[in-house]
Amino acid sequence: MTEILVTDRLNLRRPAAQDEDATTAFYMSERSKMAGGHVPRPAAWRHFASTLGHWEVRGYGLWAITQRGEETIIGLVGPYYPDGWPETEIGWLMFDGAEGKGYAFEAAKAARDYCYGTLGWTTAVSYIAPGNTRSIALAERLDCTLDEAAAKPKPDTLVYRHPAPETPQ
Repeated sequence: MTEILVTDRLNLRRPAAQDEDATTAFYMSERSKMAGGHVPRPAAWRHFASTLGHWEVRGYGLWAITQRGEETIIGLVGPYYPDGWPETEIGWLMFDGAEGKGYAFEAAKAARDYCYGTLGWTTAVSYIAPGNTRSIALAERLDCTLDEAAAKPKPDTLVYRHPAPETPQ
């Protein structure tokens, strides 16, 4: 599977050991509480290790987002389908200082194109915590719609369904 995607401003690459500090810092921060974080370092490290392991088990996973020409991770985005998830998800997490620049939109759009084109997905959702207004706004900007009938990984999760892939004419 493709391990690197390139957009106008970003590289999406497979996460690596060099991303440990930034990723664990994110999961330890309060800003990650709507993504299963705001946890002590050992639990944050397990989140990071799970991100790496997802690639090993599934052959795909969240990409580390970097600005073109840079190596420092600014977030994670991509296909995500851990055990127990009812559906395939396109997930995103932006680290402190990377929001409000359109990076999440650019990266999520590239990830969705990859999921539909390369992975052959015919549907995808994004699971969002209630009150996560930035993620809800991003889902809506990506033309996702709230799917209240969809199965949820946790009872209070909002499920935003991505538009179906375009079929070639």
